[in-house]
Amino acid sequence: MEVLPIQPTQYQNITYFDPRPFLQEKYSAQVEFLSKRLEEEIRAAKRTHLSCGEVLLPNGLLQKVSRDIIRMSEGELCGLRGMNLYLLFEGEEDCRRLSFLKIDPTTTSTFEVYLTFKQANAGWAFLPQFLKKITRGGTVIISTEYELTKKKLYRAPAASE
Repeated sequence: MEVLPIQPTQYQNITYFDPRPFLQEKYSAQVEFLSKRLEEEIRAAKRTHLSCGEVLLPNGLLQKVSRDIIRMSEGELCGLRGMNLYLLFEGEEDCRRLSFLKIDPTTTSTFEVYLTFKQANAGWAFLPQFLKKITRGGTVIISTEYELTKKKLYRAPAASE
């Protein structure tokens, strides 16, 4: 048996694949798409259904809601494409429908999701004075609390024995 000498190797310029950015967000494109659609719907409902000049949302709320909706749609037949989304707003006196959203109009609806945003009870207490002065035409403050309700539009066939 012959022993060969091993030369030391330099590993300084080798780049390794880092999987961490891909593991952080499983559905980042879907979350971004759905949160943009929710933002558009809230902007449209601002003057028509809420009759206000501004709607204040907590930072990251739409992304959190989008992630929850996507998780709800994972077990469905058509996934997110088969969803009917009803946007509701629960104010101090009433609960009103703001919008209806269908992600893919060409796909048969297999389930409905009712997203209810709630008005913040704190009112103006946490807003700085300069923000109170620059708001126009009334402001609606949405709470971090929201409710998601899912309703299936089909029945799974019974297992035959």
